Amino acid sequence: MGHSHHHHHDSSSKNIGIAFFLNLFFTIIEFIGGFYTNSLAITSDAIHDLGDSLSLGTAWYFQKISKKKPTKTYSYGFKRFSLLGAIINSVILLIGSFFIISEAIPRIINPEASDAKGMMWFAIFGIVINGAAVLKLKEGTSINERVVSLHMLEDVLGWAAVLMASIVMQYYDVPVLDPILSILIALFILYNVFKNGKESIRIILQGAPLKISVDDIKTKILQHTTIKSMHDCHLWSMDGEYNVFTAHLIIEESLNREAQIALKTEVRRILHDNFHLEHITLEIELTNEDCSYIDCV
Repeated sequence: MGHSHHHHHDSSSKNIGIAFFLNLFFTIIEFIGGFYTNSLAITSDAIHDLGDSLSLGTAWYFQKISKKKPTKTYSYGFKRFSLLGAIINSVILLIGSFFIISEAIPRIINPEASDAKGMMWFAIFGIVINGAAVLKLKEGTSINERVVSLHMLEDVLGWAAVLMASIVMQYYDVPVLDPILSILIALFILYNVFKNGKESIRIILQGAPLKISVDDIKTKILQHTTIKSMHDCHLWSMDGEYNVFTAHLIIEESLNREAQIALKTEVRRILHDNFHLEHITLEIELTNEDCSYIDCV
């Protein structure tokens, strides 16, 4: 079993690493191509792919260190470090997107000719490179690989749009298509930056995971007749996937030590199976104990 897990871990790291180098190589080519074809659409997609490369590099790095055990300094492990990478990526994408928009608006007012044929060949190249990365990542089974695979698939669709625009521009004199497409790509990037940024801030501020409710947890736990009430409930996430929950369970005095241990084991199983909580800390209190903590919100 341990050998199989190690094999999957190595395979995941290898697949993400291959996708990272493919994407980084193509990003460099894109910046060069955007300059020589005078295409803002290609340049804006290059900025998008730069963000993807950073995301892939971060995912690759954290996939490799995900087995590291917690230390005295980082008692919860290294999972939240991935948020730092996400924030850095978001800042780079934010600056790049505003730069593209500021460059595109004047070119909508005064369109400049772009090398439509060059754009077409770059678009085909982009579809091939990003498509190869998608196929490679689809072989994997990890969450990291599935998420990154979807991201790369978005890139394929973006290049398909550039391809269609470049074909149209070869037959019709509509150079304004290039800056319009670059703005659409930049707006798409900004949408994802704000969406991911909002989630990152929620996690950093220790907000409850979006798909898990403390009220639902409380309702489920209080179905257990032994538990009279709950308070001091805290629910947060380390990285958007690894979720943590703590609570005080109030019980009758008649429960002996062995029964209390069995109760906590049962509650942990319920929380893990129904709410996918990974790190659960429970404290048992008797009904006559004076606890100053507030009730679950």
